[in-house]
Amino acid sequence: MKRRRFLSTLAVGTTLPVLGPFAARDALRSREQTASDRARAVRVLAFDTFGTVVDWRSSVIAEGQQLGKTKGLSVDWAAFADAWRAGYGPSMNRVRKGDLPWTKLDVLHRTTLDGLLTKFNVDGLSEDEKVRFNRVWHRLRPWPDSVDGLKQLRARFVLTPLSNGNISLLTNMAKHAQLPWDCILSAEVVRHYKPDPETYLMVADIFDLKPSEVMMVAAHQGDLDAAQKLGLKTAYVHRPLEYGPGKASVPPPAGRFDFVAKDFRDLAAQLGT
Repeated sequence: MKRRRFLSTLAVGTTLPVLGPFAARDALRSREQTASDRARAVRVLAFDTFGTVVDWRSSVIAEGQQLGKTKGLSVDWAAFADAWRAGYGPSMNRVRKGDLPWTKLDVLHRTTLDGLLTKFNVDGLSEDEKVRFNRVWHRLRPWPDSVDGLKQLRARFVLTPLSNGNISLLTNMAKHAQLPWDCILSAEVVRHYKPDPETYLMVADIFDLKPSEVMMVAAHQGDLDAAQKLGLKTAYVHRPLEYGPGKASVPPPAGRFDFVAKDFRDLAAQLGT
């Protein structure tokens, strides 16, 4: 049969055989190569921090319980922590909308805290005690895989937080949790809170890179959606205990982001580090 006729017949009427073990192996290698290709151009990994790198909820609860024990307070510290975090987005939106001038997250946290102390009937704290409790966000504990996973990733990539936390907060957090950042970038640098485009694009601008050479790593799909629209690569890391037991979000479907990982060690393995 002539070659042209053979190819025509194959295109319209031939059923291809089931993949044998070697073909299946090659197909798997092809998919792995595709993942490697997606990461090949990436130079910098930028990390959401609260909930992605550090466990804000259990950290705030633990310090609240210690404060309660010291001061003789009876407070539902889990509810307190959740309410404090719930004020995070609305307080930043006041800055975005122009209701407030640029305001550091420490100050926004303190404003929310003052309201919660009244709501939860927490009395008898001195100003120094209020200041120290507000700075619990500087002392958040890392997830169990965070430090080792970041060290693995740092062997190949430049690592930076890309957080709405102010620079002093992120620096103190890194010292406290021993987070191995190469540098610290914050919304404070451009005075725009995520998901404003200026915050994501800052990373590429500072490192003289294309947006596609930066990968945003986060446990929050909205954060990744905003970065993806601007051309950044994206990696979702699942943190099922961020909001407490039984409140895990549903991981994204395959293909929505460039990578989906169960933790930082898993992400490091997928990225070949």
